Amino acid sequence: MEEVYNFLKDCGTFYLATEEGDQPRVRPFGVVNIFDNKLYIQTGKIKNVSKQMQINPKVEICGMKDGKWIRVTGEVVRDDRREAKVSMLEANPVLKSMYSADDDNTEVLYFNGGTATISSFTEDPKVIKF
Repeated sequence: MEEVYNFLKDCGTFYLATEEGDQPRVRPFGVVNIFDNKLYIQTGKIKNVSKQMQINPKVEICGMKDGKWIRVTGEVVRDDRREAKVSMLEANPVLKSMYSADDDNTEVLYFNGGTATISSFTEDPKVIKF
């Protein structure tokens, strides 16, 4: 999982795909964290992406760096614990101007089992299950 985390951090921006009805939705994300040996992402509960993940928790992330790309597939679970929110905010201080561990909007979600595939045009894909 560390390799997945590091790859996503190094990407800077990666893209999260959800679905809304029969329409795929993709948007840029940029923060990840490891807490309690789980890979976390963060958003706001008021956003459509949050609502989409609550209806269908199956998501996919895609990012690219140095001629390689990663696809992370799995189901996400909301973690309302304050400790999980604090950990995300401490690991990603840029969020502190928009979110707080004590507001009713901050949402952190972890992958409940996931599969990451790192690919390139020159190497065989590397699959990491976590």
